[in-house]
Amino acid sequence: MSIHVALKHVTHYAYDRLVSLGPQVVRLRPAPHSRTRVLSYALKIEPGEHFINWQQDPFANYQARLVFPEPTREFKVTVDLVAEMAVYNPFDFFLEPHAEKIPFQYASAQAQGLAPYLAPAPLGPQLRAYMAGIDRSARPTVDFLVALNQKLQSDIRYLIRMEPGVQTPEETLTLRSGSCRDSSWLLVQVLRQLGLAARFVSGYLIQLKADVKALDGPSGAEADLTDLHAWCEVFLPGAGWIGLDPTSGLFAGEGHIPLACTPEPSGAAPVEGGVGKCEVSFSHHMAVQRIHE
Repeated sequence: MSIHVALKHVTHYAYDRLVSLGPQVVRLRPAPHSRTRVLSYALKIEPGEHFINWQQDPFANYQARLVFPEPTREFKVTVDLVAEMAVYNPFDFFLEPHAEKIPFQYASAQAQGLAPYLAPAPLGPQLRAYMAGIDRSARPTVDFLVALNQKLQSDIRYLIRMEPGVQTPEETLTLRSGSCRDSSWLLVQVLRQLGLAARFVSGYLIQLKADVKALDGPSGAEADLTDLHAWCEVFLPGAGWIGLDPTSGLFAGEGHIPLACTPEPSGAAPVEGGVGKCEVSFSHHMAVQRIHE
């Protein structure tokens, strides 16, 4: 049984004077490989006088490139989409025989294509020490990834961090805390140090209130909600890209809708572009509701 939900996401920049906007790139359209079906999608841009060119970046993510011919006092992006929330088993995949156990090697041709996702950042002292504490003994690949994802979830305290940018793995391990994007970038780097191809994911996370409370353990969200979120994907031969969410310690499920998947977090920014000198006020609103048929 599936549930249809409508998601609305408004991003609004207001300027204290008329300014010229450089080309803006918006990465707020669900990625082609999203396992959650998107039944409809609409993107509204204000001011209305603009040129839009839909593209796919080198990593197959959708992006809208916007050009504004006239100065403006605001820039507003509104996303409306309808998604089909059908529960799926995140472990419902097969692995090539050679990849069923850790460690394994990618075939040479595959490794060449995955090169951007295999390149690790320089190994600092904090990350080196953390890697030394990871059990690398031979065992089933899925079991290893479950344990590693849960280890990061327990080791890194989640916090809401409003500052822009992503912490380095050294910063996250020193603080032992970070936002979803910080812990996800740390997991990407840990996986690459282990020889596994990994990429950073920016997307929507939809969490629906359970109809029946759990008899034991947490019942999940107290109300239907959505937000921008970040997680990680690892490439497994035979299965393809598999999502890991170190914020929850779980594999990505039907509530995870990827928007941009890139080798570096900077390539997954939801909105990117230049603006003339001014004071900017920023507002951001998201809502989700069930559609009753």
